Amino acid sequence: MTPNVKLLDFFASWCGPCRMMKPIIEEIEEEYKGKIALHKYDIDENQEEASKHNVMSIPTILILKDDKVINQLVGAQPKANIVEAINAAL
Repeated sequence: MTPNVKLLDFFASWCGPCRMMKPIIEEIEEEYKGKIALHKYDIDENQEEASKHNVMSIPTILILKDDKVINQLVGAQPKANIVEAINAAL
């Protein structure tokens, strides 16, 4: 069964705060394997996806449930904030 909760991670390789978030996102990916679907989008390579979701700054994390955005975290976030948003969606 495909998870109905998705985490969309919008970042850029040149972005300092995005690089800080990378290990946190990787930890979450491991901890929530099979529970959520994680999609990573480098905005330089995925401008269409970023504009589709109205991403104006990076890093931006969107939490979707049943393909509807239910939470948006903009800027570098502590892991606890992201985990809280995911748990609220599950």
